[in-house]
Amino acid sequence: MSTCLWPGSKQLMQTYHDKEWCVPSYDDQYIFEMLTLEGAQSGLSWSIVLRKRDSYQEAFRNFDIKYCSQLNDKDLTAIKEQFNVIKHLAKLQSVRANALAILDIQKEFGSFSNFLWEYINFEPIVNNWEKEESIPSHTDLSTRISKDLKKRNFKFVGPVTIYSFMQAIGMVNDHITTCRYR
Repeated sequence: MSTCLWPGSKQLMQTYHDKEWCVPSYDDQYIFEMLTLEGAQSGLSWSIVLRKRDSYQEAFRNFDIKYCSQLNDKDLTAIKEQFNVIKHLAKLQSVRANALAILDIQKEFGSFSNFLWEYINFEPIVNNWEKEESIPSHTDLSTRISKDLKKRNFKFVGPVTIYSFMQAIGMVNDHITTCRYR
């Protein structure tokens, strides 16, 4: 068996593909990390974001939701200047906004994971794509989740970002049918 082609020959991308991509996660902190990184990726390549992942983890204390919810504009500007993160201030401000929104969801649903996984009855969607070109950039479901998140004050959560996010946390398994990690 082979693997998906999109990771290419870069070890960091291959490791992400092999060990994380499309693997179901129910951990709010990891889910928040993936939401943050997918939002940071908007308009950029995933490999750029993965190379900066360690810096993001350091800057946001391993994506501690409560900590991130308490960051002020001065803190976020300092993160922008002192860490090797994407220097887009609105993307950095989205970390705080999304952490605050997650705290609200946790109060209402018990966890961010419960809120998200309920959309698919807690069962991953396993697609049967034969070619990577068949994988959509977004779906009706990612559009619906995007709209719902925006209503709850989330930022950088468009339908394409949310579809990538769904893959990142394993809500969707889009490994091609010949991939050994399927």
